[in-house]
Amino acid sequence: MAHWFHKNPLKATAPVSFNYYGVAGSPAANKICNDLRTTRARLLDMFTDITCTPEVMKNATDAYFSLLQCFIVSPDGSTQDNKMRFIQNFRWTDTLQGNTPSAQQDMVFELVSMAFNVALWYTKFASRLAGKENITEPEAKDVHRSLKVAAGIFMNLKEMHIPRLITPAEKGRDLEPRVMDTYIIQCQAEAQEDLYIPALLFSKWRKYLQLKQHFYMAYAYCYHGQTLLAGDKCGEAIRSLQEAEKCYARAESLCKEYRQTKGPGTTAKPSEQLFFIKLGGLIKNTLEKCQRENGFIYFHKVPAEPPTLELKASYGLAEPVPFELPPLREQCTPEVYATFDLTKGAKNDKAKPKDEEVKPMKEPDLKPQKDTGCSIS
Repeated sequence: MAHWFHKNPLKATAPVSFNYYGVAGSPAANKICNDLRTTRARLLDMFTDITCTPEVMKNATDAYFSLLQCFIVSPDGSTQDNKMRFIQNFRWTDTLQGNTPSAQQDMVFELVSMAFNVALWYTKFASRLAGKENITEPEAKDVHRSLKVAAGIFMNLKEMHIPRLITPAEKGRDLEPRVMDTYIIQCQAEAQEDLYIPALLFSKWRKYLQLKQHFYMAYAYCYHGQTLLAGDKCGEAIRSLQEAEKCYARAESLCKEYRQTKGPGTTAKPSEQLFFIKLGGLIKNTLEKCQRENGFIYFHKVPAEPPTLELKASYGLAEPVPFELPPLREQCTPEVYATFDLTKGAKNDKAKPKDEEVKPMKEPDLKPQKDTGCSIS
């Protein structure tokens, strides 16, 4: 099922040294800076490490964020800005905007950008796991949970941290509300596969979300038609299956448009998946059966309008897993914080031009395994 998922590329970032010579006025302060550099580099490496697991990712994330908060959270617990928050310039690309980065001199910008990538990693991990030929039940649960974890991270960033940025995100950038909402809905939808209608945004991505919306509407109308036939409501069953046929045809058309549309991210191949092909045959055969039985048993009138589907799931399977930042590292004490002296000046990345391109992350090129026709739901 790897080619059933469209995944946008990881965000890329410029290197950061955290070398605050003069400002870091004690060995303990210098150690925090050194640890920030090494934990950031390790976390970035994990994004493209094919052997990385959710447990390893969480440990790497916690290691970096527990230190990064030393420069975000006020040491006295107040709402006052940490004096170190604006010392460093960070540059991050956007998943839909190529290699020209956005730049902000703000530790919160680094936090939300890195956490955004963590969420993206969970979606890619889910896609990779779902692409296995013989996926086990525990692995299917890991796919489901990973998508919910990603949704929880995106939601937490949108509600708690992005509003703290001094410079709001420009239209079309990753941290813009519409983009965040689309990522949240896509994660929930791929965990539950029935929430695509509100999540329409950028061209290629939009085509992908639309084709999945129509595919699952076809799926829903097909099985609703079978249920109606079992309840001796043959006329309504025919109308439901006719609507399934219409939605399926639109999904097929959108598959072609999606493949021909240029844009970032992996190109999914949904129309080549066995379960996609099998649905078309199921709709056709079930509709023909209903029409035959209506012609010599039921003689029901076929309604002009399709039946109304209940699309709102009540069991909450795809509720996002709440995301919380780790506590401050023990070494981030008020005493160490006091040894950082901004009046001493620091060499950082301020002078680098904002529009200089950042080298994209080299993500592993994974070839999909044989499709078995099974689906993750």
